[in-house]
Amino acid sequence: MGYQALYRVWRPQQLGDIAGQEHITKTLQNALVHNKFSHAYLFTGPRGTGKTSAAKIVAKAINCEQAPVPEPCNECKSCKGITDGSIVDVIEIDAASNNGVDEIRDIRDKVKFAPNEVRYKVYIIDEVHMLSTGAFNALLKTLEEPPKHVIFILATTEPHKIPLTIISRCQRFDFKRISNESLVGRMKFIVSHYDTEVNEDALQMVARASDGGMRDALSLLDQAMSYSEGTVTLENVLSITGAVSQNFLTEIVNAIQEKDSVKALKSVNMLLSEGKDPQRFIEDLIYYYRDILLYQTAPSLEAMLERAKVDDAFKKLTTDISPASIYEWLHLLSETQQAMKWATQGKIFLELAIVKLCQSSASPAVENVENEKVISLQNRLESLEKELKDLKSGQVITAPSEKRSEGSKPLQRRSSASVGSKGVPPQIKEVLKKATKQDLQLVSSQWGQVMDQIKQHSVPAQAWLSDCKPVAASSEHIVLAFQNEMHRDMIETKFRSNVETVLQQVYQKQIGFFSILSIQWDKIKEDFLKEQRGGASEPEEDPIVEEAIKLVGSDLIEIVESK
Repeated sequence: MGYQALYRVWRPQQLGDIAGQEHITKTLQNALVHNKFSHAYLFTGPRGTGKTSAAKIVAKAINCEQAPVPEPCNECKSCKGITDGSIVDVIEIDAASNNGVDEIRDIRDKVKFAPNEVRYKVYIIDEVHMLSTGAFNALLKTLEEPPKHVIFILATTEPHKIPLTIISRCQRFDFKRISNESLVGRMKFIVSHYDTEVNEDALQMVARASDGGMRDALSLLDQAMSYSEGTVTLENVLSITGAVSQNFLTEIVNAIQEKDSVKALKSVNMLLSEGKDPQRFIEDLIYYYRDILLYQTAPSLEAMLERAKVDDAFKKLTTDISPASIYEWLHLLSETQQAMKWATQGKIFLELAIVKLCQSSASPAVENVENEKVISLQNRLESLEKELKDLKSGQVITAPSEKRSEGSKPLQRRSSASVGSKGVPPQIKEVLKKATKQDLQLVSSQWGQVMDQIKQHSVPAQAWLSDCKPVAASSEHIVLAFQNEMHRDMIETKFRSNVETVLQQVYQKQIGFFSILSIQWDKIKEDFLKEQRGGASEPEEDPIVEEAIKLVGSDLIEIVESK
């Protein structure tokens, strides 16, 4: 017989040979040795993880002349016949090409006949999700109550396409992606039977490129062994997979960090001139940044790194690049990767992404300023939290424009129920005297635009300002009512200039604002209205007015005194 591919030569012949699926192989071995196997199995999982191999091994084990055994002996007539396909009682069907009702009806008609050469007739249906709806319906009854001498083993990579009525009639096993460790271990075992030498880093790259599939890994290894001359090196594997080396990724990332777009673009151009796939490079770059972030967060999880090997250059990058920058760059690269799926000119999108990365990379000075802002904000929050704990029993009344400092006057404590006009700053009284409904409606109608503009200036400012709403407005000032005192204080002490700048841009005039707590606003508004109507000497409320307020609320009612 001519040359056979590695994945065919080294196809598992025992459950113990299936790498990375110990949770399944152990369960099946226990079921086989105790004769407690099911009449129908469903094997699901990614390609090349051992589903069909496990199905054939189970078929051999239950028909082995030494049964019950946890593993087939592979020496008896039954085992050898099933291995080479000469025993007709083990039927392997490809549902991709035999997915009609007639094929399934043929199976249903033949299951009643006893096996010819072995104890059990086994039907292995691969890619079962490809069956038509009619074929699934034809299979239902037979799958639920097959004859005692028949076993069904269904295999699929897409279990979500299988009707629940089929799944519920099977014992399901989910095969998982094989870890890089298991892949490398199996490949080392296989390579030991050949004269070819394969470097460790080459095996690691093959494992990463195979994406958890043993068949893909052995196919790549087979190709690399044929491509190389004597010893399989990392460069050989990179040539056949289209991937890039860690040194190249480190060089690109360093250029991005240094904002050197010329160097980065030259490297990318050299990469593409060697025939590398732009989309594959984007994927490698995403995983590399992911590895940097993972190592920054948890250095002990080195085994989980996908594209990086921890060396001095990698460690330096993990200290030089801030996590915030990585979050931004990963988002940009992910968007580029999605756009490239539908583009005919992937090179343009790749070059555009590299330029954007170089332009958006933060310099150390900017990062230091940001760190100082974060530390300052943390200190401020700690101070406010301490203050809130001290004020659990009361409410603080301060002027909106007042900035707290060490030399400020002692704070006045009042309960929320006792807030009166004496605690109202005179500036707010003046605004209320000049306020009109038209001005408030104008401010409210454009408040969404204000919030959008604030977000462009400062995301934290927009977050703190989202707690308030305009409650009164004149032609020159706005009164903002905040639900939370901390939010009000942050706007007053940190972001007042940002807010005033945006207000002038949106309303196209010089306009300022005063801030107050919502819990104060209701009392202030009530006292102001009483004062306008004559204070304590005002007559008792009209019962009709009181009823109207109960029905629609005081905000929608305007009382006009008759003269």
